[in-house]
Amino acid sequence: MRLIRKFIEKDGSGSITLHPEEAEDMWHIYNLLAIGDQVRATTVRRVQKETSTGATDSDRVRISLTIVVEKVDFDPQSNNVRLSGKNTSESKYVKMGSYHTLTLEPNKDFTLVKAFWDSVALERVKAAVDPTERADVAAIIMTEGLANVCLITSEMTLVRARIEVPVPRKRRGTGADSHQKTLEKFFEQILQAILRHVNFKIIKCIIVASPGFTRDQFLEYLWNETQKRTDELKTLIENRNKFVKAHSSSGHKHSLKEVLNDPEVIPKLADTKALGEVKALQDFYDMLRNDADRAVYGVRHVLTCNERLAIDTLLISDALFRSQNIATRKRYVTLVESVRQNGGHVRIFSSLHVSGEQLGQLGGVAAILRFPILDLDDDEEEEEEVAVPLPLDSAGTETEATTSSSSAGSTKKGTTHTTGATKVKSSEIVKEGNANEANDDHYVDDYDEDDADLPPPNRNHELNIAELGLEDDDDVIDEEEEKKEKPEKPEKQK
Repeated sequence: MRLIRKFIEKDGSGSITLHPEEAEDMWHIYNLLAIGDQVRATTVRRVQKETSTGATDSDRVRISLTIVVEKVDFDPQSNNVRLSGKNTSESKYVKMGSYHTLTLEPNKDFTLVKAFWDSVALERVKAAVDPTERADVAAIIMTEGLANVCLITSEMTLVRARIEVPVPRKRRGTGADSHQKTLEKFFEQILQAILRHVNFKIIKCIIVASPGFTRDQFLEYLWNETQKRTDELKTLIENRNKFVKAHSSSGHKHSLKEVLNDPEVIPKLADTKALGEVKALQDFYDMLRNDADRAVYGVRHVLTCNERLAIDTLLISDALFRSQNIATRKRYVTLVESVRQNGGHVRIFSSLHVSGEQLGQLGGVAAILRFPILDLDDDEEEEEEVAVPLPLDSAGTETEATTSSSSAGSTKKGTTHTTGATKVKSSEIVKEGNANEANDDHYVDDYDEDDADLPPPNRNHELNIAELGLEDDDDVIDEEEEKKEKPEKPEKQK
């Protein structure tokens, strides 16, 4: 991407004009756009004109529009970003305030106006216009009959070609020849995809991964073809040392995460930009396995550790910065700036990168700490634990109990409550969510103002007697008297 013009005021407002050149630039643009921004770009509209004879004639006119962004869509297959919103610029063809859609695509200039350019947005612009930030790793993930040719950058993983060929099983006799011919046809399609999509002037490493021996068979076919077609495949011969073999569990894209973590592959990726995010996430998992108190994930735990100045490396997904809620986006921007001011490192992961997908499963944010913090789980338990006073007993005092407030439908079983001389076993489930919503007529309210020694009842915290299976005090039956009236029946011998 090329930077055409940049004008930022002291208060952070301003505009930037950009010229996208390739697919990865459109991903940067998608992450830069936010609801409420203004975008100015050229577009083509069909305009109807009325001739002197009364007939109508339509013509396509190129005009410049400025819209306030209300909706943003990104299509990685067609490599364009579609914006919709109200028009704010005057035009004889388009009315002010009418809704229109702009399509941003490669090799088409546009101007982005923001009320405030935060540090995360400016950093993304800087990374996008850096000519060294390009795809420098290619990967071919295959199995018999299926192959994915991918380009891996520091921001995203692009599937440039997906090849599927039904390969028959190897059988005795003529079946073996059919299997081999189909396999060679499959390998030839992969070879042509490499020539079309891989730029060997930029690519530093080509990973060929598969389960079993499919990768060995493909490379054997590839080098045999280079000897037969020397002039056509001269580029492959010159870059033979860039090919690296690796093992994968399948031929699908998701197998890339295990391939990039392969100890044999990592040294080959040492000088590539795709390794940065993968290595940072692997360091987090190693810390979580070896010293769990120095690895945290989840928004609440990470924010708590940042307040204690404990974060050494922050891992955060760019999906969090695309929130339509301005306060939510500002919250994560503030977190990033705070970590940097405290001397920590920040790694912003792309949600389209294989490592970013893994981080998204952890809530989109994680951190490696400078020192262990042991009381994070204790703080969480204290917040989830609340006191639930029980009904007043004959002495006018409450029986203390605690229960977990993890959900409105959580339960407490097997508690024995004392009322006078009778013991009532609450083996039935006491629902917390209904305790505060019960009718006042169901509460125990035998308090007399003349009894100064007894504390007044608190209606907001007393348990519902009906939920214990008792509707009135007269229904309470002394268990000992009941046993005297009804003697126990002898148990039958088995």
